[in-house]
Amino acid sequence: MRAAAISTPKLDKMPGMFFSANPKELKGTTHSLLDDKMQKRRPKTFGMDMKAYLRSMIPHLESGMKSSKSKDILSAAEVMQWSLSLEKLLANQTGQNVFGSFLKSEFSEENIEFWLACEDYKQTESDLLPCKAEEIYKAFVHSDAAKQINIDFRTRESTAKKIKAPTPTCFDEAQKVIYTLMEKDSYPRFLKSDIYLNLLNDLQANSLK
Repeated sequence: MRAAAISTPKLDKMPGMFFSANPKELKGTTHSLLDDKMQKRRPKTFGMDMKAYLRSMIPHLESGMKSSKSKDILSAAEVMQWSLSLEKLLANQTGQNVFGSFLKSEFSEENIEFWLACEDYKQTESDLLPCKAEEIYKAFVHSDAAKQINIDFRTRESTAKKIKAPTPTCFDEAQKVIYTLMEKDSYPRFLKSDIYLNLLNDLQANSLK
């Protein structure tokens, strides 16, 4: 089965993802990406969206029902696991979404979007690598990228050379830099954020009902 370009559920749920199997469609992405940047200046809207998202994760809190054992319902134990390491957090689908929302509140969601795009890229069939590598490079790595990630010049130049003959590992160096940046910078703040602590506290309180 041929892999569609960056179309996994993980990426579809992340804010701002826009990848397409057709590289020509990238021509029309600049305007939408700039619009997305402008929308970041609306913290009140973001807050309401986040509250609605958290309610969808724990619907039993709204009705006063006891905690469901459904696999679709988030548990306090699961959320506590996120505090063990960034690796644990990113291994969880809901963790990716909540962390992505936190990064959006800090105007740095391009970091997790790039990291997830790289994870998807590694699973791509060889004949689709050139197209997808070009999309990721133009979206995140190029010096004029609308969602340019914060990597050093040497890594940027090295990645530019590697995508000329793309392999599944050509973004590994840049991905490692961004992972380390999230691990040292954003992740510790996430664990102290209202987004994480309120979610955990609500789940723990609900488990006592």
